[in-house]
Amino acid sequence: MSDVPITPDERFATIVEAVLGKPNVTFGSPGQTGFGASALKVNDKIFAMLVKQKFVVKLPRQRVDALVATGDGGRFDPGHGRLMKEWLTVEPTSDEDWLPLALEAMEFVSSKR
Repeated sequence: MSDVPITPDERFATIVEAVLGKPNVTFGSPGQTGFGASALKVNDKIFAMLVKQKFVVKLPRQRVDALVATGDGGRFDPGHGRLMKEWLTVEPTSDEDWLPLALEAMEFVSSKR
């Protein structure tokens, strides 16, 4: 086993590979640049992405609150200074497993109307 740490890009790529075959899941948008251009989407709605080397997922507000309270993540600021209530960021150095969070986010977003 290698002691070389996996990069956030490599870690995210494993998430993409794991969920891309699921119904209505897509990755990225051809021709799009900027926010969400390389995000995972279900039914054309973003549920997971890598932003500034941090893993970002959309989860129910109560779940985000709980993960922030335990120190397992932080609130997402897309750059305008306002924290998003249903978005969680996970540091690349976190021991939190990204795949279960991605699957939870996918389920949450696909269940919203």
